[in-house]
Amino acid sequence: MRFVKMHGLGNDFVVVDGRKEQLPEDLSELSRRVCDRHFGVGADGLVFIMPSDKADVRMRIFNPDGSEAEMCGNAIRCVAKYLYEKNIIPKEKIEIETLAGVMVPEIIKKNGEITGVRVDMGEPVLEPRQIPMEDKGPGPVVGRILSVKGREFSITAVSMGNPHCVIFVPEVDKVPLKEWGPELETHPVFPRRTNVEFVEVLNRREVRMRVWERGAGETLACGTGACATVVASVLNDRTDREVTVHLQGGDLQIYWSPEDNRVYMTGPAVDVFEGRLLI
Repeated sequence: MRFVKMHGLGNDFVVVDGRKEQLPEDLSELSRRVCDRHFGVGADGLVFIMPSDKADVRMRIFNPDGSEAEMCGNAIRCVAKYLYEKNIIPKEKIEIETLAGVMVPEIIKKNGEITGVRVDMGEPVLEPRQIPMEDKGPGPVVGRILSVKGREFSITAVSMGNPHCVIFVPEVDKVPLKEWGPELETHPVFPRRTNVEFVEVLNRREVRMRVWERGAGETLACGTGACATVVASVLNDRTDREVTVHLQGGDLQIYWSPEDNRVYMTGPAVDVFEGRLLI
């Protein structure tokens, strides 16, 4: 089975064109094997490009633990770049179906070279039940106190097609991510678990973010997490709507438009190598 290894700011993926390759029945087990960094290719996710009757293609993404994610911002940029560069879909705006709906990445070029991909990530979801989150309080969860093993966190909950729990901290480098991340990811208030973002606000136009991804653990970047972070930052009046999010793997440009309520993400996608899986 042929594949391409790609990454968006160090958030890396094995991308397989499922329309051309013969896929095994158990994609979850395949993901666990392929994403293993010692016994497989190594990746934060296994991505399949599939046929779609709603869009140009459909994207399915599986985490290293075998669970299927609804959406992934870094992965969809990689898929869009792959489809465009391989001349599979030779147009700069590509419709990609996901479990979170149809997303529309746009290829950004300068002097004929691809410099990045801009993605219309859709409208953020703030209704707790749709995130989903079991919360009995009124309205959106903004600055709500959540107790975890005797420790209190002020959280803001956002869905960008997948659930996010955003927490503002004074210094993001001092966060014990491997301790707090799993505890928050699996907290009972999140019935489908959650991604967790710890955010340090630098100024009204810049933040630093570290992420604990649901089903993957700590990663160098998270596109939907960056989008959720900016939404949460605006809701808490910590930033403007156009923000540079500094992640461990690099920067994403996020804009939450007041005109259409949609979030736009711009960032790179990079090819690493091509190979063949012996399955």
